[in-house]
Amino acid sequence: MFHQLIIGQLETYTVTLSPFSSKKYDEFSPVYYKKGIVYCTNRSSNLFLNYSGSQNKRQFKIYYVDTTGKVNPRTSRLFSKDLKTKFNDGPATFNNSGDTIYYSRNLEFSHKMNDISSPRNKLGIFSAVLVNGRWTKIREFRFNDEMYNITSPCLSRDGKRLFFASDRPGGFGGSDLYYCQWQGDYWNEPVNLGPVINTAGNESYPFVTSSGDLFFSSDGRHGFGGKDIFFSHFSDSTWLTPVLLDPPINSKYDDFGIITDTLMNEGYFSTNRNKTIEIYHFKTISPQIFYSSIQKENQYCFKFNDNGSIVIDTAKFLYKWTFGDGTSSDKAVVSHRYKGPGNYDVKLDIIERCTGRLFFSKLSYNLEIRDIIQPYINSSDVAVKGDIIEFDGLKSYLPGIKILTYSWDFGDGNRSTGKIARHSYQKEGEYNVNLGLTLKSGSTGSINKSGISKKIVVVNDLAEKVSVLDKKAYEKDSLPDIKNFENLKIGFHYSAEADFHKDVVFSIEIMSSKNKIGLKSSIFRSVPGKYKIREKHDQDSDIYSYVIDQQMSLMATYPAYREISALGFKDARIKMYVLKEPAEKELHNLIKINGAFADAYFDASGKLTSNAYIMLDQIVNLMKKYASMKLEVVVHGDTAGSADSNLLLSEKHSHDLVKFLIMRGISMNRLVATGFGGSKPVAPNFLEKDRKLNRRIDFIIL
Repeated sequence: MFHQLIIGQLETYTVTLSPFSSKKYDEFSPVYYKKGIVYCTNRSSNLFLNYSGSQNKRQFKIYYVDTTGKVNPRTSRLFSKDLKTKFNDGPATFNNSGDTIYYSRNLEFSHKMNDISSPRNKLGIFSAVLVNGRWTKIREFRFNDEMYNITSPCLSRDGKRLFFASDRPGGFGGSDLYYCQWQGDYWNEPVNLGPVINTAGNESYPFVTSSGDLFFSSDGRHGFGGKDIFFSHFSDSTWLTPVLLDPPINSKYDDFGIITDTLMNEGYFSTNRNKTIEIYHFKTISPQIFYSSIQKENQYCFKFNDNGSIVIDTAKFLYKWTFGDGTSSDKAVVSHRYKGPGNYDVKLDIIERCTGRLFFSKLSYNLEIRDIIQPYINSSDVAVKGDIIEFDGLKSYLPGIKILTYSWDFGDGNRSTGKIARHSYQKEGEYNVNLGLTLKSGSTGSINKSGISKKIVVVNDLAEKVSVLDKKAYEKDSLPDIKNFENLKIGFHYSAEADFHKDVVFSIEIMSSKNKIGLKSSIFRSVPGKYKIREKHDQDSDIYSYVIDQQMSLMATYPAYREISALGFKDARIKMYVLKEPAEKELHNLIKINGAFADAYFDASGKLTSNAYIMLDQIVNLMKKYASMKLEVVVHGDTAGSADSNLLLSEKHSHDLVKFLIMRGISMNRLVATGFGGSKPVAPNFLEKDRKLNRRIDFIIL
């Protein structure tokens, strides 16, 4: 339903005197029963003290009126002679099937009048069962006591909780609200509803809806005067701060004893605004928004960031973000906007610039974007005063919930209803717009209410509007990291950056297969002998990988990658492996701590340095700790000078290192000395700083 521009205040409720009320007697505390209303009235003939203790009031009885036909005070009748006493009877409450009643009355009613009026003749709760048209099996509530009152009972829809008011000791004020839980075949101990509901004043006349919401009266809270009617909702193990019902339900007089239908479209309440206590009928014109949370914005634009722990040579490689929606980007840090909710497979790959081939996969995960479960106000954030703003609740995301009603409070005293509303603000400023929804659960059928609040900025003219919007746009561009948004879930598949802080090495995967190929296959015939091929099997994916080389940095694998790619292995790429064996991890840490550059291990004359002794002694200890470990000591050189001389020098250095280990007690059968000269570089050989990287030592566990 489309609602036009609202001008002026839209009233929350309208109230009218119920047709069965009279100005001569008191009527109060209505309750739904069958096709009508059960309520309390003092239209009997004997004088008695009423609940509040005032004099010259007739005693109250439980009456019933059928509201389906023509109704007037004379159509009301005594509810049941079975429940009538000489003194006060009621208020009452019924179970869902209408065959069990809980009601208030004086504890003593069979003695003389002057005994009954004793201050110790308190009010208590009694129950009865309807059998063959008669109310029988009248039983006393086990917590009744002659020292205090228990009255105004209200049974929850499922019959498992009995709410009531009592001035029993241990409360917060004169009269507090309590409930008892049904425990199999008896009511357990009373539970005080706590200080959120109860005050130092008097709380009474509880009414609990089918969804568990609570209406009650109180004279201990700030209101319009006397007793006022309040509403509260139980959420996350506590009652929410009670909300005062809008006029004209509440007034400067005593207002109490409310009941409503499931949607709070209409109901009845008691009031003494016309000298006697009467029952009024109310209808909801614009549903009151009892509670509203601040609207959270669904985020579809995110910042994707490579934190750079694994160094990339951007002269040779480029980043490639794939966002899973058909788009991509070649920036290390990029903001990307999705069109809406969905599941997206995000990847960050490192691509070789000259060939466009995949070199290394840095990141892979599933990004699930979900709208936040909440009512939602869809409208402009900024408006010029006098302009018409359109509001709608069509983007409210509440899975499994049917929205029954929409109500709007524009924050300037004006209201509207419907899925779509239009409004114009006449003054500049900030306004909190509230959207209230009545909701029905698709699974349980229960009815409850929910609300959301959004701030609207109203400015004087268009230029000011543009300025405010520009500021908001700048703030939105300053996005935090993708992990900080509420409406998304990241399911990690793989993150090299996350594992990089562990003990890792980089190898070249020349190929992978679902079938075991074997290291002697002709497929590997073109792989140079300087590279040892290793077979790795991933049990999770049941994939066999065939890798060569092993380096501690990603970029150190590039020369070997270029060489192996040129030999026809077009699908070759770099894989990072987390070391798992204790011996591998300890050796890896020794190399990280002490380094493994030949210049630090040999002086100008080719003799071992003190740095070499420190490292080699630790390797001796490691090999003694792991008695079955075999080690290959590999020395590399650069390309300065002849290849033969570089090869001979590297072989000599490797044998010198092995000899030292043998002298320290390591068996020669556990050691292999290898020299490669400059045939396996990890960096270019143009500059001395790069040639130094090539003059290195590898300690490889066999």
